[in-house]
Amino acid sequence: MSEIPAKATESEDPSDGARTGAAGGGATDEMAPPADAMWQSSPPGSIYDYIKVASFSIGPDGHVDQWSLRAEQLFGIPAEQAVGMDPIEAFIDPDQREQGQRKMAEILDGREWTGVVPFRLPAPADDGTAVRTERGPSGLAEVYVMPTRTAEGDKAAVCIVVDVHILRRMETDLAASQSIFGQSPFGFLLIDTDLRVRRANERFASIFGGTPDDHRGKGVHDYLPRAEADRVSATLRRVLENGESITDMHVTGFVPGSDERRHWSINLYRVHSGSGRPIGIAWLGTDITARRAAAREAAAARRNLALLNEAGARIGNSLDLETTARELLDVVVPGFCDLATVDLYQGLLAGDETPSGLADGSAELRRVAFASAVSGAPLTGTGEPVEVGAVHHFAFNSRCADALRTARPQIVPGEEGGLVHSTLAVPMVAHDTVVGLAQFARAKGSEPFGDRDRALAVELAARAAVCIDNARLYRREHERALILQRSLLPPGDPEASGLDIACRYLPGNAATGRPSEVGGDWFDVIELPGHRTALVVGDVMGRGLRAAVAMGELRTAVRTLALLDLEPAEVLSQLDEIARGLGAPGGVQQATRAARRPREADLSEVYLATCVYAVYDSVTRRCTFANAGHLPPVLVEPGEPALMLDVPPGMPLGVGGEPFEEVEVELPEGALLALYTDGLVESRDHPLDEGLQAFVGALTDPGRPLEDVCDHVLNTLGSHHGEDDIALLMARVQGLPAESVGDWTLPREPRSVGRAREYARAQLLAWDLEPLVDTTELLVSELVTNALRYGEGEIRLRLLLDRTLVCEVWDSGLVQPRRRRARDTDEGGRGLQLVGLLSAAWGSRRTPRGKTVWFELPLPDGENTLTDPAEALLSLF
Repeated sequence: MSEIPAKATESEDPSDGARTGAAGGGATDEMAPPADAMWQSSPPGSIYDYIKVASFSIGPDGHVDQWSLRAEQLFGIPAEQAVGMDPIEAFIDPDQREQGQRKMAEILDGREWTGVVPFRLPAPADDGTAVRTERGPSGLAEVYVMPTRTAEGDKAAVCIVVDVHILRRMETDLAASQSIFGQSPFGFLLIDTDLRVRRANERFASIFGGTPDDHRGKGVHDYLPRAEADRVSATLRRVLENGESITDMHVTGFVPGSDERRHWSINLYRVHSGSGRPIGIAWLGTDITARRAAAREAAAARRNLALLNEAGARIGNSLDLETTARELLDVVVPGFCDLATVDLYQGLLAGDETPSGLADGSAELRRVAFASAVSGAPLTGTGEPVEVGAVHHFAFNSRCADALRTARPQIVPGEEGGLVHSTLAVPMVAHDTVVGLAQFARAKGSEPFGDRDRALAVELAARAAVCIDNARLYRREHERALILQRSLLPPGDPEASGLDIACRYLPGNAATGRPSEVGGDWFDVIELPGHRTALVVGDVMGRGLRAAVAMGELRTAVRTLALLDLEPAEVLSQLDEIARGLGAPGGVQQATRAARRPREADLSEVYLATCVYAVYDSVTRRCTFANAGHLPPVLVEPGEPALMLDVPPGMPLGVGGEPFEEVEVELPEGALLALYTDGLVESRDHPLDEGLQAFVGALTDPGRPLEDVCDHVLNTLGSHHGEDDIALLMARVQGLPAESVGDWTLPREPRSVGRAREYARAQLLAWDLEPLVDTTELLVSELVTNALRYGEGEIRLRLLLDRTLVCEVWDSGLVQPRRRRARDTDEGGRGLQLVGLLSAAWGSRRTPRGKTVWFELPLPDGENTLTDPAEALLSLF
């Protein structure tokens, strides 16, 4: 068998088994092409890469003589078993073997034959060898038999076998690939290893023009702009080199005859031959221009919705104007624009509801916020740069002024050579009132503002405007309430006889700068007759203007009741009635009637307050306390640690039904007394008990100046939390010295009048108050005379010298003196009128054992002019 090499089955490439025989023929070396050109595969590959072709030879005896590697792969029988087998007995079914034997005889007789032969493969045995059986797998083979001769001249044959199933599959695959390639609605290209178009379908040709054959040999640079083509070429090389598939790669370009930018989604994958060798790239493209446009619209809508959601969450969290304006800019920069400013009408910020120029947009504005994502310089493009906090106004014919006048947004083009290419000026409208202007600017290189952007800017500005207007109104109401509250507190530094006073009042959030509702905390220092002083600290529960007004009413009531010289417990009882009447439509009487109907629904507003009321007598240095649900006073005696006084707390004012108790404490000289509200000792971070202990611990050096002690307490307790109002009242005891007090007891007899005048004259001369002698003698004579005529029991005369001169006449009678106007014909009845004319003040008060009638005279200091007693007497007639 000269045409079949003896070592054909030893070929390293299975496809070479049917080709090596040609190399051993009689062809001369001159006639044969070069070996590498004859035997090297070239793209797109051989047909034998796809179909299974096997060869074997049959000897003169009709048995297998030689067996190729492809035959091993096709039939599954190794060469050592196949050689010597009878192919008819091994592969043909028994009912067809007779016909097969005849054909074999004809072949060995020298006849060529080709045809389709059904065969059955031997079933493998357990030891791996092939066993002839009727149960092996069947197949269909197309056989081409060529007669040959051996070296001895005997007749033999070479058989070429092809698997018919593979051929039918190739026909089906070819038809399917033709239909997919030709009928695909997507652009389809086959690109070879040189990155040239090998084949294009009709869809691709319909987009880029011509017929499919016109695109053969073209590259990506023939279809795309240079930069895009370079990017795609690099991607094609990467796919060809490493076999990595590319999915949904976006490519941008133009189609012939159109300036519209088109977008395609490209899928790339490497194509291989039947032997697995890369032969090119498949390109599948889809036009996504419309989808990209819709995606941009959807993305813009989502971005706008996200901005609105963010604006709703971030704008308006504070009732501060500047903070709200900055919150707007934090939302829009850089998500919506590159630069932005907020200008508000200066008049509205100052509290003027209708500032001049509001209608025509020429009113002054104050820049309250600025933000930039590209530059720290003030916004340009709308006139001269304006710093944050500066007051300015827009020219009447400017677009910004027009936006303010018409309440409609305006596009302001940027200046030539400037940073900004356009600015969107949007009026900030709240409750049909323009409160300011927001400007949103985009730098050059950014997308210009569209209709959707304009609508979004109007919505954002409107939301911020409502929050800013609410903050403005709240600030105005807060300032008014704060003014009201401060007007109800003692003006300046209070003064009291026998006491050194220091006080502090901190409204809520004053230290933090955040606006807050005012509270109902108050304190007061009330001078009482006889160089006594009432110290009051209270707290109306709740916040806002109502609490401030209720505090003012209670403070006024306290001062009125204090001047009646009632006992502390009685003062709180009367205040309790007044507090219950504050929330009732009919006042105190209606509240009292309602209290008698406990089971009926009470729809009136309830006002509750705590209060501690103390009366200090500078002569005896005794202080009487009454408490209505307030925190206990703190006392610091010289050389002793601070302690909280055990004063029964009682019920808060407004509850009613419970009496108040009094506690009297003697205060040593130099002692420190502190009254305060809960804002000083209680906050979210510090519970009440902890705050009280810290307060007591802060009063370690009572000998320091009171102003320093107050500052030390506030700094130590961290009073700048701003959660509640803080009222602190401190008093250091400085009792009247014994030499400043004159005290005498007079018997109930007429001679006591003259004796009283003598005592008074002698005491005033001892105090070097000679200018007051005559007036004092006259008034003392009148009061002692009244005590003799209308009073009871023994008479007591007391003179007190401090900042003024006070004279008191005591007796056991309960009838209070009543001043009346005497007629011209009356001989008496002018004593109290004379007292009122000559004294700075006079009055009477009840005591546990009767009453006290007193008058007060200013000390002669060169500024106070004393009334001449003679002129006063003549004026009565």
